[in-house]
Amino acid sequence: MDIIQDKNRASKGAVFNRTRGVKNKFEYILEDHVALVTMIDGDNLINPDFVQECLDILDIIEKQTDARALVVHSANPKTFSLGVDIEWAVKMLEQNEKDRVRKFFLELNNLFLRILLYPMPTIAAINGHVFGIGVVFGCCFDFRYMRSERGYLCMPEVDLGMPLIPGMLEILKRVIPTTRLEQIQYTGRRYNAQECLEAGFATRVCPGEKLLDEAMAWVKVLDKKRNTIAEMKMRMHSGIVKVIQEQDPQYISKGETIYA
Repeated sequence: MDIIQDKNRASKGAVFNRTRGVKNKFEYILEDHVALVTMIDGDNLINPDFVQECLDILDIIEKQTDARALVVHSANPKTFSLGVDIEWAVKMLEQNEKDRVRKFFLELNNLFLRILLYPMPTIAAINGHVFGIGVVFGCCFDFRYMRSERGYLCMPEVDLGMPLIPGMLEILKRVIPTTRLEQIQYTGRRYNAQECLEAGFATRVCPGEKLLDEAMAWVKVLDKKRNTIAEMKMRMHSGIVKVIQEQDPQYISKGETIYA
């Protein structure tokens, strides 16, 4: 196991154990019992490659490390995730590759469930803009720390002709009260970090230079047994699991995920 120094935290003198190399869109390091995953693909657009590599990283961390907490952030100081790769989706539809789009949404749901039920406490350290399906992605984590001075939350699906399917809505509603979610969805406007805190999306807001340190410091306290956390999450989120497994497939099979 190689010992490396993470550039972003080198000033703190933190030393990490790396158990796996860099993938195209993700990398991870360990600090004590916390796995820190960095998304390294620019705007971190969600497409089939993003989904598969994220699933791979999560499998590696669970099966090949002793991590008992997970933190995910972006290497892009301006963006956490801008949501679905619309260019890819439109290209697939133009090429009549509807089956590939359907498969993508099924796999995306698998990723959402994987994070939602991950057998350790999870934090999304949102250091920039989070748009569209990126918001759903963020709501799969147990907690969300958000940068106070930069970055907006926005759900532009109302203007893109992409109403969310039931499972995605259930994930959002576990974090954001329905009345606030209606405002966010139907207006498509941008919300700053303080508004996200008031709406329930952000667990905490803090300056960008302190965001990752505070998220890591807090989650290190949550040194809990994996099997206990896993069972608690399964019981707590059983309703969301049921909707994703029973309702979403019919929407996806009919192509009711994109209304252009």
